Amino acid sequence: MLNFIVRRILISVPTLLFISLIIFLLLNLAPNDPMAQVPLTVPPEVKEKMREALGLGQPLYIQFFKWLVQFFWIEPQVLFDHFFGTAFSEDKLRVISWQTRSPVMDMIVQRLPQTLWVVGMSYIVGILIALPIGIYSAYRHYSVFDQAGTFVTMIGYSIPPFFTGPLVIVIFAVQLGWLPSTYDTVHRVVDWDTFMVQLKQMVLPVMVLALQTTAQISRYMRASMLDNLSQDYVRTARAKGLSEWTVVAIHVLRNSMIPVVTVIALNLPAIFGGAIITEQIFKVNGIGQQLIGAIYANDLPTVQTLTFMFAVLIVSFNLIADILYGILDPRIRYD
Repeated sequence: MLNFIVRRILISVPTLLFISLIIFLLLNLAPNDPMAQVPLTVPPEVKEKMREALGLGQPLYIQFFKWLVQFFWIEPQVLFDHFFGTAFSEDKLRVISWQTRSPVMDMIVQRLPQTLWVVGMSYIVGILIALPIGIYSAYRHYSVFDQAGTFVTMIGYSIPPFFTGPLVIVIFAVQLGWLPSTYDTVHRVVDWDTFMVQLKQMVLPVMVLALQTTAQISRYMRASMLDNLSQDYVRTARAKGLSEWTVVAIHVLRNSMIPVVTVIALNLPAIFGGAIITEQIFKVNGIGQQLIGAIYANDLPTVQTLTFMFAVLIVSFNLIADILYGILDPRIRYD
């Protein structure tokens, strides 16, 4: 297993470098101009100096190499300095946002907790709802509950967040007035009342993101349970006189969770993509809203850094899914 992990990590390094190159080329070859939002009254020679200050006058390979050095060498030094009080990154140029002239990673660190709160909570809620639905639907397959669950999950899986978001706002915030329509990022929890306010403002964005998670994972859980319920070892366990709870909860569920756990690990990066849209709808000041704002402002360093971080998440969780599959399934051998 250790050799497999080392090999996958070594393969991931050139993969991520290639992904970063593709992202850099796509962003720099796109028909956008960082100077497009500069007022027309600014003289052309001043605009040209501003472009040179941003490093736009340099060849593309130099710009790409500088970004690699800043992201993979200087930013880790900044993190090391923060935790250990050293000064390795002092006076070194970091990845700077063209829009705010501040370090991109500092902006991400400020906004990341909001995204993690919403995304993490929605994924946990989605899994906790999906697993019982999938298990009971498989155990009582073709029942009224199974048919209703299939209908609801198909709707949840097919409707995108940009539709369900405004829909739940109209129903629960406008018509019923039960929940707030926007997310207050600066809200702080200090007592029970503020905790309830925080809980209420998280309900709608968590509901929207958890809907697709619940729909997808419940279908995988149902299919895996149905496949294992018809196996010979289940009939053997029942013939031995084991209780139905023991057969389903211990024998069937344990084997059925093997493919589902890998699906859960693989789908986690995808929910960050849904969070980009959801944060715009509910005004969550997270990295998704930061990415959209950077795209509108032609802030290429911010867009490139955030996009590459999403790519790192995908590669990392693919590795985690492979490791979990090998741990849970004794038939899998990587050595």
